[in-house]
Amino acid sequence: MTIIGAPVAVWTAETGRPQRLFWGGRRYRVTDTPTLVDADFGFITHPPDLPPVWRFQGTTDDGQSLVFDVRFDHARGEWVLLRTWE
Repeated sequence: MTIIGAPVAVWTAETGRPQRLFWGGRRYRVTDTPTLVDADFGFITHPPDLPPVWRFQGTTDDGQSLVFDVRFDHARGEWVLLRTWE
């Protein structure tokens, strides 16, 4: 797992579900069903009220697949890549 915390471009369906992502100079198509997950706050007893985290697999045109956790940061007005896995 790699923790990122960087801005990322995400395109969504009308329902808000991610469909595509652009990160690190590469375009990823969502190739599974995005799911809402709880963020891992470790030992924080009163986590802040944050927008939901979407988790999904994205695949490039040449077949590289990664799993992504993303969240829309309303204060910054942009999507943030929280974590990625191979």
